[in-house]
Amino acid sequence: MNVLGFQLMLDLSDCNREKLNDLAYIRQIMLEAVRHLGAQLLGETFHEFSPHGITGVVSIAESHLSIHTWPEHKYAAVDIFTCSASLKTRRVAEYIIDQLQCSEPSMTETKRGIFSKPILDH
Repeated sequence: MNVLGFQLMLDLSDCNREKLNDLAYIRQIMLEAVRHLGAQLLGETFHEFSPHGITGVVSIAESHLSIHTWPEHKYAAVDIFTCSASLKTRRVAEYIIDQLQCSEPSMTETKRGIFSKPILDH
């Protein structure tokens, strides 16, 4: 396939407000998502906002996962971006949806770096 990457974007509405505002919990599920993905963890950074909300990015050798939460709206935005078609991004998305107790999830999948000619290995 002539694609450099695959991105799964999650709009998660009607999530558990307390979980969305728990930094330790958000970090735990994102790191567990990397394990479920079968990806190689490179690094992580998380930040808790005052009075509420969390942002986090987990870097993986295959690209990244990110999360941004708005507990006051019971909403989270999650991106799962990978350069490997073999990683199970939908399974990981379902895991995150379940862990945040989201009752109104929406997923958008897109290909990134689409070329008309075959991509040569670097």
